[in-house]
Amino acid sequence: MPAALLLLGVGAIAAALLVLALVVLPAGPARVPLTRLDPSVAPPASALAGAGAAAGAAVEKALVKRGRLAAGVAALERAGLTTTLPNFVLAVGLTAVVGAVIGGLLGGPVLAVLVVVMVPFGAKLLLGLLAGRRQSAFADQLDDSLQLMASSLRAGHSLLRAVDSVSHEAEAPTSEEFARIVNETRVGRDLNDALDEVADRMGSDDFTWVAQAIAIHREVGGNLAEVLDAVGNTIRERNAIRRQVKALSAEGKLSAIVLMALPFGVTAFLSVSNPEYLAKFTQSLVGYGMLAGAAVMLLVGGLWLKKTVAIRF
Repeated sequence: MPAALLLLGVGAIAAALLVLALVVLPAGPARVPLTRLDPSVAPPASALAGAGAAAGAAVEKALVKRGRLAAGVAALERAGLTTTLPNFVLAVGLTAVVGAVIGGLLGGPVLAVLVVVMVPFGAKLLLGLLAGRRQSAFADQLDDSLQLMASSLRAGHSLLRAVDSVSHEAEAPTSEEFARIVNETRVGRDLNDALDEVADRMGSDDFTWVAQAIAIHREVGGNLAEVLDAVGNTIRERNAIRRQVKALSAEGKLSAIVLMALPFGVTAFLSVSNPEYLAKFTQSLVGYGMLAGAAVMLLVGGLWLKKTVAIRF
């Protein structure tokens, strides 16, 4: 019997090597079809690519019908993501489906439904987090960008050349936004409109002042370099105050994070140490009501803490 198994294994290995030699390894020099050398002929699309394009078109049509396309594209732009909105929606949907299947196999239908609900919410939360970080980085870099623009103007460069120098010398996301301004003006868009759109996308009141100062300068003239220096000095002082407020409120934010994470940590500990204790909540209608009440109170408490530590000036 062991000899027969050994012979069977050797035969399987030999068959696998034969398949590898005949199918995977090339039989001769590769030949490129002449149609691939013609730029007017589109390359043939695979079945998977065709299915993805059809699904993306269907998602885009549904978003247009619901009036969500413009808002979704704006959210992706604020977050700094280069993917298209249909592809992002498809990725979130596939993640939700796969997560629901895994959750259903591991924890039953309740966990599957929870995953389906939480994945889109988590995607929206991720977009908000990325947009907030990007806007904060833009605000921190703005005073240095204005100083660079003023120096370029003093060197005799034009306004658009000064904006282009910021797009090359500054760090992201400032370089990305200023590069977009330059590209839009090159295709015929008015500079004031491009600046106003950046201020709206970045949610920056400081850059709104910059856009207004540039618009006034283009109408009445004057020394724009001095104006940018004055605006940059004001923005620099505001950033110093904002950083001080951020440092003073760090303790409150940390307390909020600990208080929000404490119920989940206690639940995870009890699920490992004493699962029967938590099982009581899913065995009766009263238990489900208590869980719903705890979720509502946790949500209210989280919003309360967020408003407490969010200081506007």
